[in-house]
Amino acid sequence: MTTLHPAVEQALALVDFKRYDQARALLSQHLVEDPGDTRAWIELGYCHLKMQQPEQALEAADEALKIAPEDFYVLILRAKALTSGPNSSWRAAEPVLREAVRADPQHWYGYTMLADAVCRMSMVRYFQANGSRKPEPHEVDLVYREAADLASEALRLGPEEVYAHEIAHQIATFSGDIARADQLERAILRLDPTHAEALAAQTRKAAEAPGVKAPRAADLYATGLASAPDSTELQRGLDQATYRMLRGVRWLALLCVCLSGAGMDLFAVEGEVQRELPLPLGQRLWDLVPMTAIWLVGALLRFRRRRAGVRLNVQSLIRRRRWARIVVTQAAWAMLCALLITQVPWDERTLPQVLLWAGIAPTFATIWFDRNETR
Repeated sequence: MTTLHPAVEQALALVDFKRYDQARALLSQHLVEDPGDTRAWIELGYCHLKMQQPEQALEAADEALKIAPEDFYVLILRAKALTSGPNSSWRAAEPVLREAVRADPQHWYGYTMLADAVCRMSMVRYFQANGSRKPEPHEVDLVYREAADLASEALRLGPEEVYAHEIAHQIATFSGDIARADQLERAILRLDPTHAEALAAQTRKAAEAPGVKAPRAADLYATGLASAPDSTELQRGLDQATYRMLRGVRWLALLCVCLSGAGMDLFAVEGEVQRELPLPLGQRLWDLVPMTAIWLVGALLRFRRRRAGVRLNVQSLIRRRRWARIVVTQAAWAMLCALLITQVPWDERTLPQVLLWAGIAPTFATIWFDRNETR
């Protein structure tokens, strides 16, 4: 590119501060005086794109093409204008991008955008010819071969460019090459550790691997969110893992209810003599020991070892999600029943039996219906 006019340099400074309207006005004024400044038309077009005005950006690209019909950057601007906004057309952009690649065959960006366009249009042409049927395994290579070759060339020319890796990953995903897609995700994270999509995909794979339990999954999602705090997918995964942890708390409470019933011999067993009621104070206090151990090992230590983000999300999830509140309430109700059974000096077993079923039944009545909340 030639030396920039001072007005264009000033406009670029305004763009850096995202003051696109002022940059557009300055460039428009400059172009009235010098309509042959190609760089000014290009920057004006990008200002329009930043302001969600693809039609005006296309007009700026067309004006620049009149001056420099084989300029790589002008052709890229036109392709971006054609693929932006509600009336985007990758079909119209594809020949423009092929011309851009011919104009500068050593620039990675042209190959990357062209690979994206060819991938999209290959799918469109296939669906138009075959209806909504997905490509068969033996057809995938034919559908995506050109796009994959273009993406490979883009990676060769721009091995450190995240966008080139993103498009190559998109093509690998569409073609069903899981190993290649995973490799590209890892490469993207090496270049940009905060890349939200790649980070979410890799975290999800690690969290859903066989043998990974809810606490470990929650830690993985919390670690991912620390790098990409705006990722809705990571937040959704953390919510699901946290809810699975809360569901586990109910089983601890149910175990305590069952132990309380066993401690009082609530149900007669043939050949065994039931304990006399009321139970002595020492026995009732002793019944608290296994319950305390269950909660220390199963819940308190389990949550205390989690990342701070997981502990905070437990509180947040209880405020935000109705089923999380239901789970906590059920666990609290079951523990209340367990404590009433063991700590009140009952003279007969009828009411403790009612409390036992009251502690168990409500939880079991809903425990199978909230599984969808973990997905």
